[in-house]
Amino acid sequence: MNITNDIRYVGVNDHKVDLFEGQYVVPNGMAYNSYVIMDDKIAVMDTVDRNFTHEWLDNIAGTVGDRKPDYLIIQHMEPDHSANIMNFMKTYPEAIVVSSSKAFTMMQNFFGTQFIDKRIVVGEMDTLSLGKHTLTFVTAPMVHWPEVIVTYDSTDKVLFSADGFGKFGALDVEEDWACEARRYYFGIVGKYGAQVQALLKKAATLDIQTICPLHGPILKENLGYYLGLYNTWSAYESETEGILIAYTSVYGNTKKAVELLAEKLKAYGAPKVEVQDLARCDMAEAVEDAFRYNKLVLATTTYNAGIFPFMQEFINHLTERAYKNKTVAMIENGSWAPMAVKTMKSMLEGSKNITYIEPTVTIKSALNDESKAQLDEMAKELTKEYTQQNNETANKNDLNALFNIGYGLYVVTCSDGRRDNGLIVNTVTQITNSPNRVAVCINKQNYSHHVIQQSGMMNVNCLSVDAPFSVFEKFGFQSGRTVNKFEGDTLTRSDNGLVFLTKYVNAFMSLKVEQYIDMETHGMFICTVSEARVLSDKETMTYTYYQNNVKPKPATEGKKGYVCKVCGYVYEGDELPEDYICPLCKHGAADFEEIK
Repeated sequence: MNITNDIRYVGVNDHKVDLFEGQYVVPNGMAYNSYVIMDDKIAVMDTVDRNFTHEWLDNIAGTVGDRKPDYLIIQHMEPDHSANIMNFMKTYPEAIVVSSSKAFTMMQNFFGTQFIDKRIVVGEMDTLSLGKHTLTFVTAPMVHWPEVIVTYDSTDKVLFSADGFGKFGALDVEEDWACEARRYYFGIVGKYGAQVQALLKKAATLDIQTICPLHGPILKENLGYYLGLYNTWSAYESETEGILIAYTSVYGNTKKAVELLAEKLKAYGAPKVEVQDLARCDMAEAVEDAFRYNKLVLATTTYNAGIFPFMQEFINHLTERAYKNKTVAMIENGSWAPMAVKTMKSMLEGSKNITYIEPTVTIKSALNDESKAQLDEMAKELTKEYTQQNNETANKNDLNALFNIGYGLYVVTCSDGRRDNGLIVNTVTQITNSPNRVAVCINKQNYSHHVIQQSGMMNVNCLSVDAPFSVFEKFGFQSGRTVNKFEGDTLTRSDNGLVFLTKYVNAFMSLKVEQYIDMETHGMFICTVSEARVLSDKETMTYTYYQNNVKPKPATEGKKGYVCKVCGYVYEGDELPEDYICPLCKHGAADFEEIK
């Protein structure tokens, strides 16, 4: 397979493996990817599993022909990628091994040698010239081992991403990327979200046109989709609005409760309800769903004064992977001393930003009128924002939405007639309540200012404290004139035809412009409220909360240069060019300050 004119695929497909890493079911096998860069110097990128030594060496020989590789670059020392280092060096004894210092220590452990006389140790932003191609190495510690590096080829604009962007499945099998990549990510990499976020920020500064992972297909098209999913997963955000019910049942009574709850959730408007029997399902798939959806119901029996073993295993998988930022409801069953809810909550004590649904449901052996009523209350509580999002069931005149206005942060949505747009504002004020009048100030340089002047309409979405930084990147760091900020999103509209947000907001108001006041740099829109909905009871995000808890802290320690006050990007250098544009948020030099 030719990836570019100079980069060739020499990996292998494994259809004999049944359990990857001894635990993950892989019905469609596994791919162990390896690549050759043909240039004045030839570089081989990583090796393959020990069961495919000869097939891999044959692939290399068939690619390089009469020439011999000059370098073996090892990005990751896990044996499915490093097992054939010694076999390669025996075949090509003049080659030089290129890797991180930690990787060479691991080579000593695996093979009894660090290749002292035939090695190049590389670190952050070190380079290696092959001739036409220059490789830049980027450290990626704990993604998902401490020695990991990724490699960027600036000539062909290819990122060799180690285990990042990998998936289960062999390359000769057609299947959806996201499903198996999600299961792979949360099973193997999921604990290290912060480290993946750090790597994504480094990647954002590179012009990447192709991603070559060590597992799964080479990615060339729609890279924003793959990068976006990795950003969502590693930020512990919910990918899909929906509810997972994970349960165990001994004699079928807890199962009956789960089936009744699922029916009620669907009837009350839940957009997606997934049910997993933890004793029978693929545990890795249940874990994947728990991270994918924004709500989780745990239902189990009391067992030996604790909980049923499969539920205990499931929760352990979640907490080991830093489960957070979710809404959780609980159902327990116990014939004489129900203890399951207490046990499950204690297991989740270390999980951050978990919102528990009340009431919990207690079943004593079998469902009765009381526990059925509790299930109904739980279903209503889990779906109340979906009721408000639905134009048919929403209370559209809930003026309690106005109480969610403060010195907060808001997404204002509008439309230019061709596509929808949104931007971040921090100046929204209720100025009268009879009639209800709201003032919104918007910078004249923003495209939305122009659009709202033309249309006379907007929706103000009140952000809640669970809104992640990606919301601010999406709506605050790019212009709606050049970017479709809602591309790929499922859109929900209010009665005025404009989009309103269904995630990370607690209320929205549809506003009709009655008066415009020119404030020099800004314009003030005086509006009447035509529709108002309360979507959740979560707290409104204030500007202070954003600064203290959401905006990333810039990594300035030991660095000399300038830091972007908007997104925290660090420019290292003695002088910041006057025309410099931040590569992350696209703000200019005026929004940078010198690191003190």
